[in-house]
Amino acid sequence: MSTQTKLATPTPNAEKIEQRPAIAPNVDVFENENELLVVADLPGVSQDRMSIHFEKGRLTIEGKTAPSKWAPRLAEAVTADFRRTFLVPQGIDAEKIAAELAQGVLTVHLPKHASAKPRRIEVKVN
Repeated sequence: MSTQTKLATPTPNAEKIEQRPAIAPNVDVFENENELLVVADLPGVSQDRMSIHFEKGRLTIEGKTAPSKWAPRLAEAVTADFRRTFLVPQGIDAEKIAAELAQGVLTVHLPKHASAKPRRIEVKVN
């Protein structure tokens, strides 16, 4: 979901801002009793062209796709910026968030605090 901003009419001394193409990578979010798992499809994106931030309950994944080293005959996958931001529920242990990138798939592990995990209560009989 992207928002387009209409730029004002340029004045003689104003610089033009080139709008770069932007994409929204496909993302799946899973949950079990121990963690939330965010899985993003990022084909052709290397670790040094992306960043992940967690601040004030928001997880942001952003970066740029890599330009091709080949001269394209047909180019459907363009060099583009990407950014996805997710509101994360309370109870995530921010210090233990981890991410891995393998074969174009980014996996972000958001472990839950022990206090946020479901707990079974034993019923005692007197």
